[in-house]
Amino acid sequence: MTPRKTALIAAVALALAAAPAAARDVRRLVTVLTDPNPQTQLMGLVLTLQALDRGTAVRVLLCGPAGDIALADPPAAATAPQPPAGLSPQTALAAAIGKGARAEVCAIYLPGRGAGPEALIEGVGVAKPDAMARDLLDRQSRVWSF
Repeated sequence: MTPRKTALIAAVALALAAAPAAARDVRRLVTVLTDPNPQTQLMGLVLTLQALDRGTAVRVLLCGPAGDIALADPPAAATAPQPPAGLSPQTALAAAIGKGARAEVCAIYLPGRGAGPEALIEGVGVAKPDAMARDLLDRQSRVWSF
């Protein structure tokens, strides 16, 4: 075997060995929900709940139509049970909050609706753009967008 092939094999082996360690280094998950589809919203939150169960710190950002699931008086789609487990996006959001997730709507969501923070369910706040940008850019954050 040539020295070049040996070096290439060693580099690949090192990269593969480091991959599981790198995955463990993710300490924070930022889930960004914008999609209007309740099934997409729910799946994003189900995966987020799995991350919480694995001890990951979670922040959920709800923007646009997905912000509706945080409303105290939400549209029917936010509370409609989805198959197969019969969970709704709002139920999954409340479960994530109950497990320690920090949930926030985009800073422009409520003003765009002509509403204030009192329109939100308990446990949901309004994101501060500077703090959210910091978490989205943090090397130890993983960002999921739905």
